[in-house]
Amino acid sequence: MKKKFKLEDLDCANCAAKMEEAIKKIDGVNDASVSFLTQKMTIDAKDDEFDGIMKEVVKVCAKVEPDCKILI
Repeated sequence: MKKKFKLEDLDCANCAAKMEEAIKKIDGVNDASVSFLTQKMTIDAKDDEFDGIMKEVVKVCAKVEPDCKILI
């Protein structure tokens, strides 16, 4: 399953790269991209585990960029 999310308050391209790298390491994630320019995130992950994976994504993103919100 591939889903796109809008990001709010992502402050820099370096943080976006760190978030993307961390998300790709989460079990069940096939691919991920985080764009600072468009303030969007795309996650491609296993269908049956998507909700659990998104909880991990939120945690990882909060560690890298505490002010950034993922609008679901």
